Amino acid sequence: MADITDYDLVVIGGGPAGYAGAIRAGQLGKKVACVEMERAGGTCLNWGCIPTKALLKSAELYQKIKKAETFGLTVTDVGFDFAKVMERSRGVAGQMAKGIEFLFKKNKVEYFVGRAQVSAPGMVSITEGAHAGKILKARNILVATGCKMRQIPGLELDGVRVMTSREALANTVMPKSIIIVGAGAIGVEFAYFYNSFGSKVTLVEMLPQILPVEDEEVAKTLAKSFEKQGVGLHTNTKCENFRVGKNTVKVDLVAGDKKIEVEAEVLLSAIGVVANIEGVFAANLKPELDRNYLKVGDDYQSSVKGVYGAGDIIGPPWLAHVATFEALNAVNGMFGHGKPKRVKNFPGCTYCQPQVASTGLTEKAAKEKGLDFKVGKFPFVASGKAVASADSEGFVKVIADAKTGEIYGAHIIGSDATELIAEYGLAMDLEAAIEDIHHTIHAHPTLSEANMEAAAALLGEAVHI
Repeated sequence: MADITDYDLVVIGGGPAGYAGAIRAGQLGKKVACVEMERAGGTCLNWGCIPTKALLKSAELYQKIKKAETFGLTVTDVGFDFAKVMERSRGVAGQMAKGIEFLFKKNKVEYFVGRAQVSAPGMVSITEGAHAGKILKARNILVATGCKMRQIPGLELDGVRVMTSREALANTVMPKSIIIVGAGAIGVEFAYFYNSFGSKVTLVEMLPQILPVEDEEVAKTLAKSFEKQGVGLHTNTKCENFRVGKNTVKVDLVAGDKKIEVEAEVLLSAIGVVANIEGVFAANLKPELDRNYLKVGDDYQSSVKGVYGAGDIIGPPWLAHVATFEALNAVNGMFGHGKPKRVKNFPGCTYCQPQVASTGLTEKAAKEKGLDFKVGKFPFVASGKAVASADSEGFVKVIADAKTGEIYGAHIIGSDATELIAEYGLAMDLEAAIEDIHHTIHAHPTLSEANMEAAAALLGEAVHI
């Protein structure tokens, strides 16, 4: 006879949506279980956001030490141990995963390692792992199975010559050369990382700009910086005729009527993600899908009553912080703690150097909407703190309504851009006007002054440019 246990909530998936939703329900005093097929934290914590940031920090520090003379310092024999760089990344991920497991215990969340399936409304079956055969009866089910990296059709992943970011994070041998297909945030971050440690990097994007979702001016600025750093960029370019050999990978890069062959030790596919929906629902359960993502309503409930979805599994923007927001709102809503909110404004961040961060509309999107807007921009080269820190590359750009000052979007490229964007996110959520940013006293000297100066520039009142 099957082992059946009753729960108020069963969460399938232990990533930023799943673990946050489970912990929140535990805080509310509910009986909760979370089933994760690998380790608490999901892809983000174990194979994505966290370990990549550890790698990027190593790359950033290595580059800074190489430029020590800029600060009047003398450093000799600067080197690196690539295997130790990768080992530190795995250690950081492991430490954070233990933290999630501790929070599960603290909030009385039962945690099962295994694969789970919604076998019927109100029923979750563990289908693989040490607990296979166990049935969890649930008043509510939250599906938070996320996404996995999309593979290039016809190109087999072998973890040696052809990889996605996941295989790259487990690879302790630095390639002398690498082709990265796809210049979204993942592709751009890996391009910066490998280039910083001396790999010959070829970054290919089929769309007109790297970081296609970002503001055009920001993307162009990053492209110039990358080219200066030595990254080979190819935009408006398609990859054809992949040839995987014993020691190298060859591919034809096609841009219009021009075709060139490039060769490298490794090819990294960073062309996007696909939903982890396969096997999540029993064959007799057919929830409504949208482009293979779980379709949910304003309360995050799917077409199957009592089954909710949050995070990457319900579609873009495929960001960990968005996933957490959605899960918390889904859980609060299902247990009567306020009306659930859907995502409106959110920050998008890329952690190369210079960093890129944004929220709201790009200038191009504002034009396409026919909005009457103004643009304010402040370069970091005019920031005392940025110049003193030898981090004066980039700018803050803000877009606001020409009459009311309503903030439509903010775009930052430069050191610590991913930290600075939070101010504009808060301002937009609170419906603050551009004047409110301008008239808020910012400490001097700080990088955050650039946020204020950009607002002042939009109003024609900037002092330092």
